[in-house]
Amino acid sequence: MRPGSTRVKFLLAWSLVLLAKLALAATLQPFGDEAFYAQEARHPAWAYSDLPGLTAWLAWLGTAVAGPTIFAVRLPFVLLGSLLPWLVLRMARRSFGEDTGWQAGLLALLLPLGGAMGVLALPDVPMLLAALLALDAAHSLLRRAGWAAFAQLGFALALGALAHYRFAGVLLAGVAGLLLVREGRALFREPGLWLALLAGAAAWWPLLSWNFAHAGAGLDFHLVQRHPWQPQVAGAWWPLVQALVLTPLLFVLLVATLAEAWRRRRGGETAWPLLLGFGAVATAGYFLLGFFADTERVSFHWPLAGWLALCVAAPTVLARWPRWARRLTWSVAGLGLAALLAYLALLAAPAGRAWLAAGGAYADNFSGWDEVAAVVQDDLRALPTGTIVVADNFMLGAQLSLALGREVRVLDHPLNAKHGRAVQLAQWGLLERGESLQGGAPVLLVVEDTARPLKARLEGYRALCTLAGVLPPPRVLNVDQGRKRFLRFGLTSPAARADARAEADAGGQVPAHAACVLPALAWIDSPRPGDTAAGELRIEGWALKSGAGLARVEVLLDGEVVAQASHGLPRPDVATYWGLPASDGDAFGFTARVPLDGREPGRAWLGLRLHASDGSIEDWPAVPLRLR
Repeated sequence: MRPGSTRVKFLLAWSLVLLAKLALAATLQPFGDEAFYAQEARHPAWAYSDLPGLTAWLAWLGTAVAGPTIFAVRLPFVLLGSLLPWLVLRMARRSFGEDTGWQAGLLALLLPLGGAMGVLALPDVPMLLAALLALDAAHSLLRRAGWAAFAQLGFALALGALAHYRFAGVLLAGVAGLLLVREGRALFREPGLWLALLAGAAAWWPLLSWNFAHAGAGLDFHLVQRHPWQPQVAGAWWPLVQALVLTPLLFVLLVATLAEAWRRRRGGETAWPLLLGFGAVATAGYFLLGFFADTERVSFHWPLAGWLALCVAAPTVLARWPRWARRLTWSVAGLGLAALLAYLALLAAPAGRAWLAAGGAYADNFSGWDEVAAVVQDDLRALPTGTIVVADNFMLGAQLSLALGREVRVLDHPLNAKHGRAVQLAQWGLLERGESLQGGAPVLLVVEDTARPLKARLEGYRALCTLAGVLPPPRVLNVDQGRKRFLRFGLTSPAARADARAEADAGGQVPAHAACVLPALAWIDSPRPGDTAAGELRIEGWALKSGAGLARVEVLLDGEVVAQASHGLPRPDVATYWGLPASDGDAFGFTARVPLDGREPGRAWLGLRLHASDGSIEDWPAVPLRLR
């Protein structure tokens, strides 16, 4: 590329990506963690159970400037994320020249995760900014030690310490990079470096102080609970996953850049050994960690600081590739970023989410929150003034809190501990242990049904009954054909709850949930999701409603009732699996036949409408079929 051409391309691409990120930040539904960070912003503190305070402070700043919206929460993160390519550009220009600088900045921008960074209000944004600021300061200090660079280093180290626990890995990477350079080792004799390190170390105190006050709950979650610390073969997938999220040719280029840094570590150019130490620890280090660390939660973004650092020198390696390979690398990287932004745009549109609901690309963490907030607001208008809102897990509680502008109490739920938020909820006094459900005020209990796997739902319903004493028929909200499903219970009669609990607890022999009518459960054994049907659709499955029984089961196709199932067939296997009492029997099986003549070919959604003996009606999530 010609120098002027590269500069124009970078500025044009950077501007377009920034506009796209602003549009996405305004239209994407809140990611679950984002809503919790916004909730933390309403409880100002130096540190929280999951993170240091910086993410919440940035969310507070956004809402203070632009109002209590998710766009306002995200705005500071979008702006900070847009600075990352400029820092890469600055370092590359300093070491390798003007044109290489613009190319490095463009590579960092086209790196899909790097270019999209900031769309979501996540702690990775300030952490990556701190990492690149620290690397830039170290890069400058290797050329000439000066107080401005020492001050930048101290600021960056403090910023990172206030951003995330994982910044400790960035510190290790930076030290490794300095130790590989003769001038870097000499810096450890400079008072300015120690003052910068002292400033960075001091910024860890709020986090350590919080852990001292809470029995090390945050450290225990991040370092012990979420990691098995046992060898696991899943780590072997790391290179393939990174090649996918970086785009394959860009992954090869950055690995080749790391290899080039190894070959030139003793050549007298300080940039290469610095990038070698930083890049190796921040990328290959996570590869090794993957064989022992958490595989249940998303972690593919962890090495991003290392990949961005390697973009600094990547253009010098790319320049030696054949012209066709260079063009292909730029093109595929650009397509990768465009594909990621397009996917987020699909998630931002109701029609896009509905289309994705039929497959594995559906992202439930971006779905259903606006819809459940709307129906909860409608419910509250119909309920008595002073109704307490209780959510069944921290993520739903944070989403409702953001939408309603009021605090929402949260039940004890496996998700709270899994994501390290249970201690924080307890500290805020929002962890609900049954006090509100058993009190005199009316309660709107909102349950994210799909937050539990199906096998755990009946036990979850029983736990709700134990707390509440009685459960009225739920009002069901199926979003995107039930990929997200919510149940709302209006507990408006404290006397009825107390009577039911007293009756169930009489003599201490009967479980408290035995007096409850539980929400319905169902399953379609045949056809399976994605099956193709023609002529006549034959349906088999089971459905139950413990405590009341079902009067009939209707079959829905694209939301329209098309048949009434023959229900009441023996299914002793279902009764055994769920551990149902003898009073519920075992007649849970059903069959149905639906003629398909005259129906348009293509995708259709097969669902169930469950009519209980107590008059309640619940729609069960639908499964996609292909009509031929």
